[in-house]
Amino acid sequence: MIKGNNIQVLMDSHLEGNYSTEEATTLVDLASQCLQYEPRDRPNTKKLVSVLEPLQIKSEVPSYEMLGIPKHEEEAPPPPQPQHPLSPMGEACSRMDLTAIHQILVNTHYRDDEGSNELSFQEWTQQMRDMLEARKRGDFAFRDKDFKAAIDCYTQFVDVGTMVSPTVYARRSLCHLMCDQPDAALRDAMQAQCAYPDWPTAFYMQAVALSKLNMQSDATDMLNEASQLEEKRQKNTKP
Repeated sequence: MIKGNNIQVLMDSHLEGNYSTEEATTLVDLASQCLQYEPRDRPNTKKLVSVLEPLQIKSEVPSYEMLGIPKHEEEAPPPPQPQHPLSPMGEACSRMDLTAIHQILVNTHYRDDEGSNELSFQEWTQQMRDMLEARKRGDFAFRDKDFKAAIDCYTQFVDVGTMVSPTVYARRSLCHLMCDQPDAALRDAMQAQCAYPDWPTAFYMQAVALSKLNMQSDATDMLNEASQLEEKRQKNTKP
C-alpha cells in the first residue's frame, strides 16, 4: 500500500481530505522508511523530528481536538473488547490496567529488542556508553515508578539516535500514560511500531492510548491487530 503511494487510502478518514497532498506524501515516504527491513535503513529519531516538526501546524493541541472528536469527561467509556484471546499483556491493556502493564514491561526487560540494532565495534564510543547509562537510569526510575524521571532519562537515550529501542518507546509511552499524557503516549507507541513493525506490545500500547483519548473504535482495532500478531507469533514458534 505504501509503495503505491495511495494517499487517500493511507490518510486518516477523519481528516476528510483537509490536508496538503505534498505534506501527506512526505508522511507516506517517512512511514515507508520506518518500515525498512534493515535497521540501518530506518531513519533515527532526530530525522523523524526534523521531518515531522515543520508539518505540525497546531502545537499543544490534543489529537482528538484536531480531529474534531468530542472528549466526554463525565463518564469513562467501557474498555475496548477484542475478538481474539489475549496474552497477559493484552488482557492488561484491554482493562487499561496501567499497573499491570508496568509490571509486565519490567519483567520483560529488553527481550524483544534482540535483533533490532546492529552495531559495529567502532560505534561503542563514549557517547554510546553515556546513552546506555541514560537508559539504565531510566530503567531504575521506571522500576521505582518515578515516571517523570524515567521520561527524562529515556528521552536522553532516544535523542542520541544511535540505537533504536522499541522497548524504550513502549516504556516511555506507559510513563506518559501514568502522567496523564495520552497524546505523547500514542506517539511513543507508534514509534515503537516503526522500530518493530510486528511487535504486539506496540499495538497494545496504542490501544490503551487511543482508549484514553476516547477513540474506542480505533482502540478496539488495535487490540484485535495485536492479538492476531500474537497468534501468528505463537504458530510460528510451535515445533
